[in-house]
Amino acid sequence: MTNPVTLISRRDFLSTSTTAMAVTALGPARLTAASRVAPSEKMIGIQVGAVSFLDEGTEAVLDNVEQLGAVNALFLGAFSYGTGFAGRQQAGEPFPDHGKKEYDQNFHGGNFAIPHAKFYGRTSLKETRAPDHGDYDVLADVVPKARRRGLKVYAWYEDHFPDELSNEPVIPGLAALKEVDWQGRPARTLCHLHPDYRGFVTGLTEDYCQSHDIDGVMWGSERQGPLNNAISAKPGRSGDSSRVTCFCEFHQKAARERGIDVARAKEGFKRLDQFVRAARAGQRPNDGYFVEFWRLLLNYPELLAWEKLWTDTKHQTYADVYSAAKQSRPSIQVGFHIWHLNSFSPFFRAEQDYAAFTKVADFLKIAAYNNCGGSRYVTYNDVVASTLFGDVPKEQLLSLYNRWLDYPNEAPIDRLPKTGMSPDYVAREMKRALKGVQGTACKIYGGLDIDISTNTPTDVNRNTMVPEDAYASTSAALKAGADGVVFSRRYAEMKLTNLAGAGKAVRDFYAGR
Repeated sequence: MTNPVTLISRRDFLSTSTTAMAVTALGPARLTAASRVAPSEKMIGIQVGAVSFLDEGTEAVLDNVEQLGAVNALFLGAFSYGTGFAGRQQAGEPFPDHGKKEYDQNFHGGNFAIPHAKFYGRTSLKETRAPDHGDYDVLADVVPKARRRGLKVYAWYEDHFPDELSNEPVIPGLAALKEVDWQGRPARTLCHLHPDYRGFVTGLTEDYCQSHDIDGVMWGSERQGPLNNAISAKPGRSGDSSRVTCFCEFHQKAARERGIDVARAKEGFKRLDQFVRAARAGQRPNDGYFVEFWRLLLNYPELLAWEKLWTDTKHQTYADVYSAAKQSRPSIQVGFHIWHLNSFSPFFRAEQDYAAFTKVADFLKIAAYNNCGGSRYVTYNDVVASTLFGDVPKEQLLSLYNRWLDYPNEAPIDRLPKTGMSPDYVAREMKRALKGVQGTACKIYGGLDIDISTNTPTDVNRNTMVPEDAYASTSAALKAGADGVVFSRRYAEMKLTNLAGAGKAVRDFYAGR
């Protein structure tokens, strides 16, 4: 069995840690039961993709996450067509201190467990087996080995499918499930109201819950509705305001049932597209950007009505996952990944009502990625500053957002990408979520980033993570009262020294109670 990596910490952070010295000396032996976090205590989870077990060996990976990260639960990347949690290190980023030193040049993705046909009778989407690793089944391999160690296991899957319009993998049956924009063009995303898509998600959930001895499932969807997409209210590059969705036959039928005028909705999004394009071209409306945007909402209330319709259909998928899992096995734990956009956009945040989630969730993993969060927050600020907030200087806009979102202790805009967001941000997000689910059994797990790329490898202002950062964010989440943490985005991109920093925080938390 491969020995865990010897810890070499930057700034000598772990040099005086008795835990680190013990891990270094242990070699292949695992920590004693007294050194671990008891299964009955807080959830200490980590997201791991199938490729890591193949690259390093299953037992070696389990040794590392237990000994270094004090982990007691695995969130296995079971289904995704994206590399976010299913691949190796992101291309162009420096390799971590473990695993194969190569990038995924031909990543395909899909189901990293072997599908069982009987669960997919309600969908035309049947051929989703990931071809990346032959006949390897990550759940069949890891679950029994994790069980012998007392580790809990969750199947982690997401709403991320190929964009066949961009030369990504072609999946039989996928095109018919695509969303449709207001001009009738197919989109890259799948429609939450399409019966075949709903049948696929519920079938996949049933397959995982009934075919494997797992403790739970976690599903995620990093998507938002048409109004928010039209104004590009998310980090990164500006989107195409003419391609917002969904106006398929199922959404149009649901809209009419709600008394929404479909033609007026399309006209409203056409006018909104014109406004966004003019704003990005620097063509200031006579009454200013925000006034003109608000006028559009007054003249076309269908814009908000369609946003509400789309959001409701997405949240119905959460309910579908919960129902399918509980009907398969009532004791299984069902949870959801809450997209990091929740930390930046008050518009998206308004649609994530934690109290409402408690009706369909046993736990929520709140993405509070503070180290990469600085860059993401600034790029979000840049995008919205180019449309409805075009009259507000970016520095002032960020201050306004900090007040709206309750982030009083963050760095100014010119330093934020370098510093990342603070541990105080992590603590505040945990406390807000705990208050939101107060009085229910729904658990709150802090999704904490360890070495998530900021997508700016040549930017001198980027934040480079060190063990102190992982220690600080983990401590902040636990001390704020979170029911646990989930180290994210994937083990394959984490430096083991940083994972050990997080693990040290866990052990120090228990030692200091």
